[in-house]
Amino acid sequence: MSTPVTITVSALVNAPVEKVWDVWFTPEHITQWNAASDDWHTPTATVNLRTGGTFTSRMEAKDGSFGFDFSGTYDVVKTHEHVSITMGDGRKWTVDFTAQGDSTLVTEAFEAESTNPIEMQRGGWQAILDNFKNYTESL
Repeated sequence: MSTPVTITVSALVNAPVEKVWDVWFTPEHITQWNAASDDWHTPTATVNLRTGGTFTSRMEAKDGSFGFDFSGTYDVVKTHEHVSITMGDGRKWTVDFTAQGDSTLVTEAFEAESTNPIEMQRGGWQAILDNFKNYTESL
């Protein structure tokens, strides 16, 4: 069995870590920022933010042509600092929140899946993170 490729994306969000954490994990906010492009959206999201808790985000093309549930289980939750997640397909994903004064560096590292090219995956995850940054800074 080969070692999975880990992809890392990051963004410096001009907001304090408490606000960034709240926007990242609140379903009403998730539905506003969780999309890689304007023709996709997340109509519903659920979050049970605790070790052993689960999340699900329903991601769909706005034209209704395709959709899927993105889900996982929180393995580790350190409030305002770090979460480790096992995604529904078994891949690992971490998110680190590093306070830098009034800003927060959000760094995601995730195991690549084998269907899509690495650069496509990196680009999609970075686009979602950039949407998160823009949405959070607009609040």
